[in-house]
Amino acid sequence: MLQLAKSLPDRLCHLWGTVTDVSPGVVSIAGVSSHAGVGNEVLVDTAEGGVRGEILTISGDRVTAFLFGNSDPIRIGDRAYIDQEATVTPGDHWIGQIINYRGEIVGADKPPAPRGAKPRKLLAKAPPSHLRNGLGPRLKTGLMVTDTLIPICHGQRLGLFAGSGVGKSTLLGALANGVEADRIVIALIGERSRELNEFATHTLPESARKKSVIVTATASEPPGAKKRAAYCAMAAAEHFRDQGHHVLLLFDSITRFAEAHREVALIGGETPALHAFPPSTVRTIAELAERSGPGATSQGDITAIFSVLVAGSDMEEPVADMIRGILDGHIVLSRDIAERYRYPAIDVLKSVSRALPRAASDDENRLLSQYRRNVALYEEVAPMIRANLYEKGHDAEGDRAIELYPRLDRFVSETNAGDIKDAFAHLSSLLKTGSDNPEG
Repeated sequence: MLQLAKSLPDRLCHLWGTVTDVSPGVVSIAGVSSHAGVGNEVLVDTAEGGVRGEILTISGDRVTAFLFGNSDPIRIGDRAYIDQEATVTPGDHWIGQIINYRGEIVGADKPPAPRGAKPRKLLAKAPPSHLRNGLGPRLKTGLMVTDTLIPICHGQRLGLFAGSGVGKSTLLGALANGVEADRIVIALIGERSRELNEFATHTLPESARKKSVIVTATASEPPGAKKRAAYCAMAAAEHFRDQGHHVLLLFDSITRFAEAHREVALIGGETPALHAFPPSTVRTIAELAERSGPGATSQGDITAIFSVLVAGSDMEEPVADMIRGILDGHIVLSRDIAERYRYPAIDVLKSVSRALPRAASDDENRLLSQYRRNVALYEEVAPMIRANLYEKGHDAEGDRAIELYPRLDRFVSETNAGDIKDAFAHLSSLLKTGSDNPEG
């Protein structure tokens, strides 16, 4: 037996089989079918080291596993050790660190977990629905737009829909800095390695980094590694939630997770459907998202923001359509708005928080209604203004919307140094007619 195998945990050494087939990213293993289960971990012992994977299918004489690493060093006859529990050991030692898909601190020489740390299953279940708390109070975010127009509540799950280059990462960094949370877990799934370093060192403020865990699998890593990193991040969020903490989970992106699942599922023989996404994609996304949200009694909450990549701002893309019905609201970033340098490039009229109207008072809801009505009216008459067809004085409501619009549009870019009531007071002042006469 190779030296690597001698160093494996005892629980791995009791069950092993033999590699019989090797394909790019996939191996078949004989001799373990009667004991292995779907989702069990695999470690193939090669001459160059160990290659980890996860069991995908089981037949009478062999199991198929997709790999987290490269299959090049694997040879027919190599031993493959089966671990019946796919676990990680999150804890306070992860805070301020970057974690890979195996639950290891990047750059560390495999330091031991703190005494008393307990492994957590990667594929856990959400808290029972009848025991879960409801959405909690509104969270101060430090941004006028999310403190008023698109509120985020304790335990809420929102989608952040955005194309490339419209400020998604910057907005996630601002929320990490502004949202009131005890712990922050950031999942960077399928991002370029340069973007990982940039987010960790520049986009994420130092104050947020001190209470954050970043879990990552970069774009170059196999699809199995990306899926595992997503589950690893959720396990970390659940660990802190079970300690009673309020956790902010920033998941970038659920689209890359879905694409990784598609690749793995097609390898496993699932039938492709719309855009080649197999039927199990909706269930897989829903199971992951449901693990976030309000905790059960005596637990904390996981407030989650899942980013969704939309090519060409197409909100009807398969993943966008799937996730929109699962979450408690969505924030849409517009390329048109970004091109005129208004950041965050949030399209307020297309964004919805399902915490409303309950999350706001009657007076606050009236202000929000006024804001949306004036912005919608301005966008309705804007083509006429550009074509010099609008005549002032014929439509009082249209005239008022035109007068208010520059201030209302600028409001989305403003930060909020005060509390939520201060944000609504500012919004109320902007909705008053007459820039020089607030009471006019």
